[in-house]
Amino acid sequence: MGNFGLPSIIAKTGTSVAAVSTDPVEGTSGIADRLSAEREIRRRLLDYCRGIDTCDVGLVASVYHPDSFDDHGSFQGSGHDFARYATAALRERYEATQHTIGDSAFDWMDHGTVATETYVQAQHLGRDDDGHYLEWFAGVYVDLFELRDGSWRIAKRRLLHTWDKIERIDLCFEPGRFTDRTRV
Repeated sequence: MGNFGLPSIIAKTGTSVAAVSTDPVEGTSGIADRLSAEREIRRRLLDYCRGIDTCDVGLVASVYHPDSFDDHGSFQGSGHDFARYATAALRERYEATQHTIGDSAFDWMDHGTVATETYVQAQHLGRDDDGHYLEWFAGVYVDLFELRDGSWRIAKRRLLHTWDKIERIDLCFEPGRFTDRTRV
């Protein structure tokens, strides 16, 4: 299948890896602009997780540019189409999900383009005839964020798989002990 990481995204944009800058000031109006951009990008990543876990198609779609492309392995298409596909599939298949992101690496290509790699773990709570199970997934979101009309959003995304597992579980708290998170 080849390398689907950051070099692949850079190659698809016509930029060499050598052109990627990690210098916090080079090519921008200053470090404050980069820190502000990184904060906005991080917020988009968090909005994505919240939208996926609450099955909020509008929130998930809002992190993508309208002409974006998302490669989630089993799904390849626009980010907006992925938002509809994923929220419907998660709502139908699982009782709850929780996506948690870890650190992000920011590689500046120019003042309006940033390649990021962000660690993700997802847990999906399901139930079948044998009871409850928990699907675990670990991977990396490899994103190309672009600044358009004053807003940082995903132009391209590829999800890389690191590991996964499934385990049978017994729920430890009786229903009603806590307020359940609701979906949209």
